Amino acid sequence: MTAATRTDLLALDTDTLAALANRGLVKRAAREVAAGDGPLPELDPNGTLRGTCPDGNTVVLPPGTGLDGGSCTCGAPGVCRHRIALVLAHQHAAADGPTPPGPAPGGGPATSGAPAPAPMWSPGALDDEALTAAVGARAVAAARRTLARGCTARLHHARPDDPQPVAELAACTVRFPVPGELGFAVTDAAQDRRGEMIALAVWAFRAADGRPTVTLGDPSAPDPGIPAVLDTALDLARDLLLDGAVHAGPVLTASLRRVRGELADRSLHWPADLVADLIGQLDAYASRSADHRPGETALLLAELHARHRAAARPGASRSEILGVRETAETPLRRVRLTALGCRIRGTATTRSAEIYLAHPAAGTVLVLRRGWDVPADGSPPTGHALGARRIAGHRLDALARGNVVSESAVRSAARELRLGRGRAAAGTVTPVGGSWTDLPAPLLLTDLDAHLRTLEGRPPWLIRPRIAAESLHVVRLSAVEGIRYDAGEQRLEAPVRDAVGNPATLAATHDPVCPGSLDALAAALGSGAVTHVSAVVRRAAGRTVLEPAALLAGDTVIVPDLAPGTGSTALSPAAPPPADPVAADLAEALAALADTAHRGLRHPDGPTLTRLDRTAAQLDRGGLATTAGLLRALAHAMRAGDPEAAARTWSDAVVRVAVTVEAHRESAGRP
Repeated sequence: MTAATRTDLLALDTDTLAALANRGLVKRAAREVAAGDGPLPELDPNGTLRGTCPDGNTVVLPPGTGLDGGSCTCGAPGVCRHRIALVLAHQHAAADGPTPPGPAPGGGPATSGAPAPAPMWSPGALDDEALTAAVGARAVAAARRTLARGCTARLHHARPDDPQPVAELAACTVRFPVPGELGFAVTDAAQDRRGEMIALAVWAFRAADGRPTVTLGDPSAPDPGIPAVLDTALDLARDLLLDGAVHAGPVLTASLRRVRGELADRSLHWPADLVADLIGQLDAYASRSADHRPGETALLLAELHARHRAAARPGASRSEILGVRETAETPLRRVRLTALGCRIRGTATTRSAEIYLAHPAAGTVLVLRRGWDVPADGSPPTGHALGARRIAGHRLDALARGNVVSESAVRSAARELRLGRGRAAAGTVTPVGGSWTDLPAPLLLTDLDAHLRTLEGRPPWLIRPRIAAESLHVVRLSAVEGIRYDAGEQRLEAPVRDAVGNPATLAATHDPVCPGSLDALAAALGSGAVTHVSAVVRRAAGRTVLEPAALLAGDTVIVPDLAPGTGSTALSPAAPPPADPVAADLAEALAALADTAHRGLRHPDGPTLTRLDRTAAQLDRGGLATTAGLLRALAHAMRAGDPEAAARTWSDAVVRVAVTVEAHRESAGRP
């Protein structure tokens, strides 16, 4: 046993070692050390750890740098198994007992001794001299060039229950697993940008002073104001609103496509994404596709107005509202992802799949999307049939249930995932096993009430970053307290409790595209074997609601949307939910505004104006007088033939209704 130890190396658990190299190298090195074929560690007085392996290769790990800052005579690129073996051998030598090292259950430390509690610390406490020593002067210089353009970071500061600081940058996520050591930082950025991203994360923690979000850059730089291209997008949206989707022609769609490209070129990612969605709605209407939904078109117009208004306020965080400092796409280094299920959607002419993949090292959920056209001369495939389709060389149902290792993954600003083509590009897919239980917080939730409290006070969805699957988590369950089915709503609900006993309602609605979904969900919940659920977590009518994508029973992942069956199983009936007149009035207001925009403010007709008047009266009776007044003002402007006033009033009304719907849904029923 060595007379002294390297505390930085003792702090490395198997998950961190796997992130710094790969899991296969860690397992091989652990086997060699356990068999007595590892190096004999020797610690120099200056802290340098040395070791000679039985195959003759010599490893040197200096202090103050990561594993890639060490050296090995084997000549392998990156972190080789000899370096991993020296770390494991040093951990074994420092352990109190004779138990051989190896990957500990749950990704714990690779030593048999109990680790000391990690201290609360911040990477920002380290100065630039330590930063340069860890990542190199070239990486620091590259980070300064990025800093000059400005960037934003969302930070998770160290807590007693989660002592590892994490920075979510535009391009990637950076995690600091070893207190006081920057060389062991873990990031999903490609290797050539690793040091640059670590430097930006350190500066973000330094500037944050405990805040969860920080914008880096020159605070004395002049405010550029609202980019002109965003004003152009708003003008085109106004033209669409005045003429309506019914009267929109190819010239307007072509103009929107051009503006969408300009928004993307200016890194205005969120407006660019929503304009792309707006184009999709217009294309769907032009082709008479069932994908066109007037309500969604109205909400997209509301979102564009809301982002424009919010970004114009003094002191507004345009990086959050417009995505101006996000990176469009980021290639990821060798990445290990854990599938959390998928959702299947479809219309008469299309089918689409969203596969949810947790990135444990980054603490985020990525979404892999794929769509298919339904053949005109064939029967539309069900979700179960789509499970056999191939994506990047692997079956959809395998990707939705497995661990995915890829060296060709690319992440978008919205956390959508793109994989290279072919089996070699996708890497390997293996069964999930117990990976769900090892996910870090907040990917894995045990206390739903505590999690929802952290979301209080956040901006409305209209101006939040457009992050895919932002509310998807794995929830550990302690009980399933029944299953009931509302035949009128075709909705299955199950009262459940999280790990600490908080109540929630697991709820799913029948979709004819996935006829076996509710049957599979009911069977799994009724078996008593379900311990975890992957679900969208939200508040509705004062309740915590979980909308499931997959369930874990033992080491089996059940994906309801991919289940076989026809939906013929008899389910226990449930009493209809209590009426919510405020929600009904708001839904009618949104529908009336959507219908008005669909037809065009320049083209009022008697039924449209009557509907606005009737809806305003309903809102008045429900106590929503301000919203009622906006609908009356809209009807008045349309009757008076004043399109400018009508457009202003419509945008005021739709933004107000959308925000009120969200606030009512999250607060209704609370004491």
